[in-house]
Amino acid sequence: MSNRLFQGIIHQMKDAIDRTIGVVDAVGTIICCSDLSQIGQSNFVDIKEVFNGNDIKVIGGKTFLAISTQNHPDSAVFVDGNDENAANFAKLIAISLGSIKQYYDVKFDRSNFIKNVILDNILQGDIYLKTRELGFNNEVSRCVLLIRTSERSEISVSETVQTLFPDKNKDFVININETDIVLVKEVRAGNEIKDLEKLARSIVDSLHTEYYINAIIGIGSIVTGIKELPRSFKESQIALEVGKVFDTEKTIVTYENLGIARLIYQLPTTLCEIFLKEIFKKGTISGLDQETLFTIQKFFENNLNVSETSRKLFVHRNTLVYRLEKIKKLTGLDLREFDDAIEFKVALMVKKYLDAKPIKY
Repeated sequence: MSNRLFQGIIHQMKDAIDRTIGVVDAVGTIICCSDLSQIGQSNFVDIKEVFNGNDIKVIGGKTFLAISTQNHPDSAVFVDGNDENAANFAKLIAISLGSIKQYYDVKFDRSNFIKNVILDNILQGDIYLKTRELGFNNEVSRCVLLIRTSERSEISVSETVQTLFPDKNKDFVININETDIVLVKEVRAGNEIKDLEKLARSIVDSLHTEYYINAIIGIGSIVTGIKELPRSFKESQIALEVGKVFDTEKTIVTYENLGIARLIYQLPTTLCEIFLKEIFKKGTISGLDQETLFTIQKFFENNLNVSETSRKLFVHRNTLVYRLEKIKKLTGLDLREFDDAIEFKVALMVKKYLDAKPIKY
């Protein structure tokens, strides 16, 4: 825990206690003090004597008391003077700082534990024990949101996101690397993926409008139990990678909505290449010009409806029919036939996948 927290408390107490007060660490160095000039002073006291037991020690005209913790104490309070008031002040300060230290140590342990879980850095058998020790509700549903920024920023994105989710008992914001931040969000009963998508949209908008930071977010599945968090995390990674291939315009990508793209992403590239050769016996997708590809895209978007597609393209119906016939001659596939349309759609996605060469997790 940062010494700044102790220093802040000592600073607030110095006006109420008209004496020099401070804290020494496990090697006898002053780490915070009401007299700032003393901070950093080494060999301040015989530290072994201070930590010998949990009672008050009076050494060199100062009163010392180790700060109580669950583990072996690693710091102690000191107060100028050796009278009863000095002892009482030392007890009050030690209780205050001990409570704060324990509170923040637990918060750190919980966040660090969640990070180790999602990164698979902890044994499965230890997760259950640690979950109980840290007071996690294992019946609560949670979801992992992976926030990825496009470039480095002087602003701490993790701290910015943390301000949006101040309840550190339920939601955890974790730094993964320079560009990736994970939000482990507790999901209340009745909430669905679409609610998390709205939440993700608010994060992206806040980062962009307030700090000019561009971000994309991958959303994993909603899972129950701490042990399932690694799966949700991996799904959020896959969502971003698949989205980079098939949904380049989207800033929010949900694993559950990837559809057939998720299946294609998991196929071996050699199998994909064989599939393209078998589908396009008469030619290749590369032989189609941009106008033809745009026509195909609109035809799919309008559910293979010739009249609606021609209206959206501002062309005569016969012109669209001519283009579809041309595609049939080039590829051997008639997009007006449902089965052929499915094959062509999948083939386009496979081609995108091969061109992108995405990273596998």
